[in-house]
Amino acid sequence: MTDDFAPGGALAKAITGFNPRESQRQMAQAIRTAIADKKPLVVEAGTGTGKTYAYLVPALRADAKVIISTGSKALQDQLYTRDLPKVAAALKYQGKTALLKGRSNYLCLERLEQQTLGAAGIPVETQSQLATVRHWSSETTDGDIANCSGIAEESPVWPLVTSTNDNCLGSDCPLYKDCFVVKARRKAMDADIVVVNHHLFLADMVVKEGGFGELIPAGDVMIFDEAHQMPDIASQYFGQQLTGRHLLDLARDMTLAYRTDVRDMAQLQKSADQLSFRTQDFRLALGEPGFRGNLRDALSQPAVQRSLVLLDDALELCHDVAKMALGRSALLDAAYERAALYRARLKRLKNTQETGFSYWYECNARQFVLALTPLSVSDRFHEVMAEKAGTWVFTSATLSVDDRMDHFTRRMGLDDAQTLMLQSPFDYATQSLLCVPRFLPEPGQRGAAVQLARMLMPVIIANKGRCFFLCTSHQMMRDLAAEFRASLTLPVLLQGETGKRQLLQQFVSAGNAVLVATSSFWEGVDVRGDTLSCVIIDKLPFTSPDDPLLKARSEDCQLRGGDPFAEVQIPEAVIALKQGVGRLIRDTTDRGVLIICDQRLVTRPYGATFLKSLPPAPRTRSLQRAIDFLARR
Repeated sequence: MTDDFAPGGALAKAITGFNPRESQRQMAQAIRTAIADKKPLVVEAGTGTGKTYAYLVPALRADAKVIISTGSKALQDQLYTRDLPKVAAALKYQGKTALLKGRSNYLCLERLEQQTLGAAGIPVETQSQLATVRHWSSETTDGDIANCSGIAEESPVWPLVTSTNDNCLGSDCPLYKDCFVVKARRKAMDADIVVVNHHLFLADMVVKEGGFGELIPAGDVMIFDEAHQMPDIASQYFGQQLTGRHLLDLARDMTLAYRTDVRDMAQLQKSADQLSFRTQDFRLALGEPGFRGNLRDALSQPAVQRSLVLLDDALELCHDVAKMALGRSALLDAAYERAALYRARLKRLKNTQETGFSYWYECNARQFVLALTPLSVSDRFHEVMAEKAGTWVFTSATLSVDDRMDHFTRRMGLDDAQTLMLQSPFDYATQSLLCVPRFLPEPGQRGAAVQLARMLMPVIIANKGRCFFLCTSHQMMRDLAAEFRASLTLPVLLQGETGKRQLLQQFVSAGNAVLVATSSFWEGVDVRGDTLSCVIIDKLPFTSPDDPLLKARSEDCQLRGGDPFAEVQIPEAVIALKQGVGRLIRDTTDRGVLIICDQRLVTRPYGATFLKSLPPAPRTRSLQRAIDFLARR
């Protein structure tokens, strides 16, 4: 396998522009050894290592069933359609490959049929999109909704015509034989390499998907890219959640069953309407949107308590009414089971005395989430690994804190794993400059966004845009964008005004834009060349001290005799910062300036931990020096 990465090896011969890298070869060799020894391996591969090829080559050479999991559906599609075919062709790989997504990513023909029959209650615009989906359904071979052009991924039509773990009819479905999920799983069962994502993997391993059993086949080798996301995603699936969307979808399906299958039961419509009303009423009782709060505190408020009792009553009514019509409609039978499931979840969430969990809620303008999340997933994940014998490989560009991997390995229960840290091959000393400006406004200071925008405008203008401004809060993001739009003639793009993919396309095609964004642009974004040569971060990405999950984990750390700030808050902030910083230098020819607008990097003792974890770029406190560096492009 070593020869595959040599100057005259298989990759160099077949892939245009492939450059051998020693760190990439070392990573591939370590993975090959881990597969041979069936031992867990954790690899931090600095940006530019080429970790995708480094794990694909030993995976394809392993002669084993390999499951590769990525951090998002976008990365999953990229890996399957771009990287995997290139490496497979270079190695002349003869095995089969498959792409497998969660149930809600595939068109459900039965739900499409039901929605078409009950279309009278659907808004006109959504009805038009429903017609488009119906036309597409006769053409698609895989049912992957990402391939339906003309309808946005966030369109309200998709929840109507896709299924979830909760509402899938499984083998009772009249169109089971034509089901796109069944076809995708059969292909995955027959494949040697299966590409999934972390959410699907954990839902499948932990929740044990209903319907027709587990989606993901058993593998001999499991490889997790963007593994730094795993602890937080795992905590979601090892806990419990009930959302407003769950309840509104249940109400909608009961209405649909009444309009299509059980037209003589007006109680179905009445109970569904009651559930919709009580769900919306409970959302209002929770208070202001855009806030994550402590569920224990919320449930102690009389208004929330009353609203929750009424919501539970409405859910019980739906359960009892659906029970009277059991056997008359497959859709209604599934709704009955979901009503029972949601009541059980609600009962569990109301029992806020259980220790070892954080109880929290979150709401936006229309929806809410009620959740309990375990404070640690290490024991449970260790159990999952023990149940699935084989080789487990975890890799990311951001796993270490202060040159140590124990923060990640401890959280995931990987104490016995081999670890490897590989430095980036990029020459940060000449390709980049880190600036922490002087005279910054204090965090939370009134008018801080305006002051920050005016301070940094000379840099942005001198660079002709080509800038990401990454923020730690939506409010700061909106305030900065408003100030830039009032003062700059350059294009100013704002996260949320259109989809992530469209925003990136606009940024690249403009060539002189400023993109103001928050969390979702801190990672998984790859813009190479002069189009992006300045990344500005508003402050160190510490989680809000009011976040109930952070509070609970900090209290748990304190009870164990630890230092919550040093052991919980700093490591998480360091990894988040490393992700944001990683947007700047994406290739050996890239040059750029990173500006972090937080005095604490140089005034607080813990600033040294952050700086030590960042790439070894020259540092300055002078914005003029940053402008001069950019001018020497």
